[in-house]
Amino acid sequence: MNYLTVENISKSFGERMLFDNLSFSIHKDQKIAFIAKNGTGKTTILNILVGKDTPDSGDVIFRKGLKIAYLSQENTLNQELTIEESVFNSDNETLKVIQQYEHALKNPHNEEVYQKAFDLMEHHHAWDFETQYKQILSKLKLDDLDLKVKNLSGGQQKRLSLAIVLINLPDLLILDEPTNHLDLEMIEWLEDFFKKEKITLFMVTHDRYFLERVCNEIIELDAGKIYGYKGNYSYYLQKKEERLELEQTTVGKAKNLFKKELDWMRRQPKARTTKSKSRIDDFYQIKERASQRRKDYTVQLEINMERLGSKIIEVHKVSKAFDKKVVLNKFDYNFLRGERIGLIGKNGTGKSSFLNMITGKLTPDSGKVVVGETIKFGYYTQDGIIIKEGQKLIEVIKEYGEYIPLAKGQKISAGQLLERFLFDRKKQYDFVEKLSGGELKRLYLCTVLIQNPNFLILDEPTNDLDVITLNVLEDFLLDFPGNLIVVSHDRYFMDKVVDHLFILDNGGDITDFPGNYSDYRIYEDSQPKEETVKEKKEDVRVKLAPKGKLSFNENREFGQLEKDIAKLEKERLTIENQFANNDITPEKIDEASQKLQNIISDLEIKEGRWFELSMKLEG
Repeated sequence: MNYLTVENISKSFGERMLFDNLSFSIHKDQKIAFIAKNGTGKTTILNILVGKDTPDSGDVIFRKGLKIAYLSQENTLNQELTIEESVFNSDNETLKVIQQYEHALKNPHNEEVYQKAFDLMEHHHAWDFETQYKQILSKLKLDDLDLKVKNLSGGQQKRLSLAIVLINLPDLLILDEPTNHLDLEMIEWLEDFFKKEKITLFMVTHDRYFLERVCNEIIELDAGKIYGYKGNYSYYLQKKEERLELEQTTVGKAKNLFKKELDWMRRQPKARTTKSKSRIDDFYQIKERASQRRKDYTVQLEINMERLGSKIIEVHKVSKAFDKKVVLNKFDYNFLRGERIGLIGKNGTGKSSFLNMITGKLTPDSGKVVVGETIKFGYYTQDGIIIKEGQKLIEVIKEYGEYIPLAKGQKISAGQLLERFLFDRKKQYDFVEKLSGGELKRLYLCTVLIQNPNFLILDEPTNDLDVITLNVLEDFLLDFPGNLIVVSHDRYFMDKVVDHLFILDNGGDITDFPGNYSDYRIYEDSQPKEETVKEKKEDVRVKLAPKGKLSFNENREFGQLEKDIAKLEKERLTIENQFANNDITPEKIDEASQKLQNIISDLEIKEGRWFELSMKLEG
């Protein structure tokens, strides 16, 4: 079934032609990735598809009644609404029914209002929908539904925008970089969600594992032409390589790039596809495999960086907390020459704070960081580059350095480095303010690299970079002979450039894992899972919902119990945290202890009744 057809569209800005005479179509159940270099009009095409922009010529033809949801890079949320109000601020009829039911639960004594809301839930088969939308919010760590949007971080607002488009279940979902601002656990959940759900996708993403495991078709915009590949990322790499072979020999370098990429893709372990048959507990075996990856790589760019001395960085029992949130707890580590470390952890575990302490931008609460005298940091932060009006690209980079020295007296000039990162000679003399968001990130990378650091730190360098640029950056980093620390939610990128991982948890502890991200996921999946009683209860609670096997009063009681249990669990956690952080004055300890005991007692009673009603539902 055809959903949408793009016929011969063109778009230009002033004298600059973005694209001309493009045509493609989207059909039901397709999961399409749209690939193009930064600055060639990806976001413009998405805006045209959803009616936020218009082509200079050509048409976009939609199936009658087609429902489209769009996740853009811009924040369009109403800052004064709460999370719950933002979710319900929709034309989705089922959501309005659920909202009515939620209001009825807050006034359980009005039997007429409750019965009407309950009947509407039954009529619209809204129970499963309610369960799913709560699961989506939970997986995206949006648990406090009463929080106002204006009090959320930028990452939380992006996740709320993603949750809203997923919850609304459109016919066609259009996504612009959906994995930005998600931690690795959330990305893997979203990947599984899209694989399981019958949903039609058209998205821009640089996440190559996501492309590999979710998409069944790739559309590429290359040199102003559209190319379609009916397969996943590996298939795309293979067919693109074949296409380039048929073209002129001047594209040999690009052909080799795609060949190397395909070879790498085929060598990778398939993390999380199946459980390991036996526990992987030999860390030395994993470490050996990680170091072998480096030995297998042939250095192509012999960078003659500034010499690294015997002392790199020593971290002595460093601790750091913000209010009561501990982000680092007595961390000890002695960095060795040439280490390549990936830093991973859930959002909010303090990855950027760790990097800022290493580089001296943030002072530890206790302990000390001793940096060797020969260390020269190159620090790519999430803040990006400051644009000076009227500057040209080549002028920007030359402020930071003229060249990178290579072995045997050779060098890469500032212009050659820009060319390597896909800014041709003509583009180098464009004004910086003309660049797209992805091109600005690319230029910022060049300003960091041209300084010829010997200790490179990259905090989310892959955000907004296209797949081609990521290949170039990976090749450069594989040639880089110094120390490297990378924070990235791009699993493919991490697999390719790091040898071991620092894994941050919510308590400020760091685990050193001797392998890359795929090694880590395989190891984690091989471990026996001890499911707690609480997890089992939550799992059952998510799966079950009133479906009419209870009486009127029992259905009403069931819904109210869910609300009460969630509230009591939140109160219990608050008091337990107060005890753990010594926030309770001595004279208040007895009162708080008694309150906690009452909450636990109430929870046991309500959960017991909840399970009793659950069993009736299953029967």
